[in-house]
Amino acid sequence: MQSNRMTGAKTSMKKLKAPFPWFGGKSKVASEVWRRFGDVSGYIEPFAGTCAVLLCRPTPFKGVETVNDADGFVSNFWRALRADPDAVAEHADWPVNEADLHARHLWLLGQREPMTERLMGDPDWYDAKIAGWWVWGISAWIGGGWCSGNGPWQSVGGVFTKGDSGKGVRQKLPHLSNYGQGVHRQRPHLGDSGIGVHRQHDGLHAWMQDLAARFRRVRVACGDFTRVLGPSVRTAGGKSCAVFLDPPYDLAIRDKGCYATDSDGVAVRAREWAVEHGNDQSIRIALCGYQGEHAMPDGWSCYEWSAASGYSRDGSRGQSNRSLERIWFSPHCLNPKHEGQLWSA
Repeated sequence: MQSNRMTGAKTSMKKLKAPFPWFGGKSKVASEVWRRFGDVSGYIEPFAGTCAVLLCRPTPFKGVETVNDADGFVSNFWRALRADPDAVAEHADWPVNEADLHARHLWLLGQREPMTERLMGDPDWYDAKIAGWWVWGISAWIGGGWCSGNGPWQSVGGVFTKGDSGKGVRQKLPHLSNYGQGVHRQRPHLGDSGIGVHRQHDGLHAWMQDLAARFRRVRVACGDFTRVLGPSVRTAGGKSCAVFLDPPYDLAIRDKGCYATDSDGVAVRAREWAVEHGNDQSIRIALCGYQGEHAMPDGWSCYEWSAASGYSRDGSRGQSNRSLERIWFSPHCLNPKHEGQLWSA
């Protein structure tokens, strides 16, 4: 296999970021991904998270875009944001408060199962309150485990009580040493005339509206990643399709508890799908992982890069793995030395 180090080449991109932190985000390497994908008519991100690669897609482009996540809170956020950004912003616009953090955390856990069932059964369903409270909380929360349901604290008769089942929340202090992350660090438009909370409020609404405009035609699914990789989805946009596979890395080589919805072995399944479809000339595939995690066939190229420090690598093992990040590109991806070789959408 070929091996290429990060060259730092610049690509014209729309500068949009998700309003929440996420373990293993790929915004730093998105420019290289799009150099390899080129001008495709369909794009699929089966492990959406912050949709970092989609948000960094060079413009203009045509075609169909589809994202998916097994975590219902993630899928609901992107659906609600697309449909009603102002309502999501209203529910997310709240100061960091430890009591509210725990109370809302418990309430959100009670919504997970019925919410996920609705998301999987109706492609247009969403809940703006769940979306706003979820993004507010994950931005105030320190580390992983937000809405995972792994913790002893529960609501018993409306009282915050420590139980024995472990199916509740952990009691944590929110971000107090700084303004927090995501929606708690929103920047107002510099031209606005408001002051104080009004400037922050306007900035959050504008941020959500900009993201909603970007997601206007993005299809958002919820469930197992294979549900959005069938022929009907891949060919919906035309003759060419790019698939960005960023599954939870193998538990043997990363910190446990990074994601609220986790699954050991999903990386193996993602690799199997990638290998099975790697020789299809109509598909360009990128598979993410750590060095040595995936043994790919001849013809695939391996791209080495280092992740940024911070939330996305806040575990001890995660910090040591920063320099082990790899992306494997399928044989029909573009050769970065021949950037003019693009598909027609």
